[in-house]
Amino acid sequence: MTQAVAITGIGLISPLGNQLDLVFDKLMSGTSGIRRWEAEQTGCKPAVVGAVDFDPANWFTRLQLSGVDRVSQMAVAAATQALDDAALQLPEDKEQVGVYVGCAMGGSTALDKGFQNFYQSHTRVSPLSVIASMANAPAGHISMRFGITGPAVNYSVACASSAIALGEAMRAIRHGEIRQAIAGGAEAMLLPGIINGWQSMQVLANPDGEHPEQACRPYDKTRSGLVLAEGAAFLVLERLDDALARGARIYATLDGYACRSDATHITKPDVAGQVRTMRAALADAGLAPEAIGYCNSHGTATQVGDVVECEALQSIWGENTPGLRVSATKSMHGHLLGATGGLETAITALALYHRQIPPTAHCQQLDENCRVQHVLGQGVAAPELAAAISNSFAFGGSNASLVLRRHQ
Repeated sequence: MTQAVAITGIGLISPLGNQLDLVFDKLMSGTSGIRRWEAEQTGCKPAVVGAVDFDPANWFTRLQLSGVDRVSQMAVAAATQALDDAALQLPEDKEQVGVYVGCAMGGSTALDKGFQNFYQSHTRVSPLSVIASMANAPAGHISMRFGITGPAVNYSVACASSAIALGEAMRAIRHGEIRQAIAGGAEAMLLPGIINGWQSMQVLANPDGEHPEQACRPYDKTRSGLVLAEGAAFLVLERLDDALARGARIYATLDGYACRSDATHITKPDVAGQVRTMRAALADAGLAPEAIGYCNSHGTATQVGDVVECEALQSIWGENTPGLRVSATKSMHGHLLGATGGLETAITALALYHRQIPPTAHCQQLDENCRVQHVLGQGVAAPELAAAISNSFAFGGSNASLVLRRHQ
């Protein structure tokens, strides 16, 4: 017998802040956390980013910070917040708990500093740079922080990383391998070399004059690209029976998951691949398309990606997607790469819990090739909202979709 899986805790370190209610309020009002990137002598063109205000001293002693990259620092902080939010006392047998993390870039700051020391300063590279830059370091630090001896794994699948981490955690609980999981993602890569590389690909949004906060405009005719962001988002997942028995608050249940490959192009998305992924996730949840009232879309604000995703949604829900409202919250928090699926799944769970749908911000001239039922400008009440889907479509052609349901 498979186990239903509940979301009982959420922790965020995000460009919109670190307090759950405040972040959701900002999302509903269309407030952006995107800002102009302030970095001197970088050799990069002007850019906008979703940067996080984060003080690791609130979470680590000075001694503990040795060899812990920013990405792991934020991961531990968000995971701690999620456990606190869930009011979950971990069991004595911590082998029944898992840590599932999505992180695409790893400890970029440690790696960047090591390269600078070697190539520019010609000084000794710290031996801690290796363990600080490992992609699985956040999972290791979370497991050590809480003494978790169950699986502690990392998924590095570009923009689908943390959506896949959540889906695999759900499967492990569903099939009785573990009873609880801390699952989500972290990313910290706002560095000159990385930003310059993305600029060279010509996929980053142009800084928008006096209004850099409006640079990310998914589905707008004038959209110019995505905005890189950093942060961490973790969810506490547990068996629904366990959550009910302890009287936990349940944001939503995680009912469906699928991961599929386009197998067509390393960067260009594919309608058929996205359709396969969403249909498989719906089937896993045992839900028909008409049961879904909200889609937190991948919506990065690239010219090709936005159109392809809307075509995929139309293929399943029909022209103009009646009954399905769509928004791209990246317009406000930016694209956290490997952590984005974690953040957007958290937002989707909050949308179900509050029965409110956040908007796509800054879209003033809707692209006629993106014909779905968009929520634009500000969020809307959704008193009948019962189920939702969150999409994460990655470079490499790896797609992941998660289906959530409101707990009645």
